[in-house]
Amino acid sequence: MALRTMKQRAVFLDKDGTLIEDLPYNVDPNRIRLTLGADEALATLYATGYQFIIITNQSGVARGYFSEEALVAVETRLRDLLAREAGVPLAGFYYCPHHPDGVVPAYTRLCSCRKPAPGLLFRAAQDHNIDLRQSWFVGDILNDVEAGRRAGCRTILLVNGHETEWVLEPHRCPDHLAVNFAEISYLITAVDEAVPLYLAS
Repeated sequence: MALRTMKQRAVFLDKDGTLIEDLPYNVDPNRIRLTLGADEALATLYATGYQFIIITNQSGVARGYFSEEALVAVETRLRDLLAREAGVPLAGFYYCPHHPDGVVPAYTRLCSCRKPAPGLLFRAAQDHNIDLRQSWFVGDILNDVEAGRRAGCRTILLVNGHETEWVLEPHRCPDHLAVNFAEISYLITAVDEAVPLYLAS
């Protein structure tokens, strides 16, 4: 009988405003920069056995701001940045090009992949043999939190001023809050190693 492959752990990352500096609808690779501290944090988490997968809404496709093909160069740039600056591979890049108010008919619709729906996480978990309950979703708005929680992940909200509405419902309450990537790395490591969380005096 074949041995069952052990499931993997992942940190799912929102792209704009979380992993990289927020430049709305940017697809110019030369303007993509990692968020301060992301390189060291991801290197630490990779050493503990996590793989990294980007989950991002890209409604600019539906809105006609750029083509879906433009995201190929974005993914290439992100893979290069993570390898060069953090020394880690990017396991997956998943995006939703849809929006119900778009102007490009092929992409103008409701879907199961646009966050806060969890469709992209389920797809990634299937593709990469990921245990969602042992994984994390990190994002800068509550739609990210909701997508992560609906998929069964633990969640961290990066509090950087990008969430402005704060509509809190059961699926939109993050497990933890962090103000930077150093805290994100600490929280994930502490929880997984069952280290008591505390506030520095």
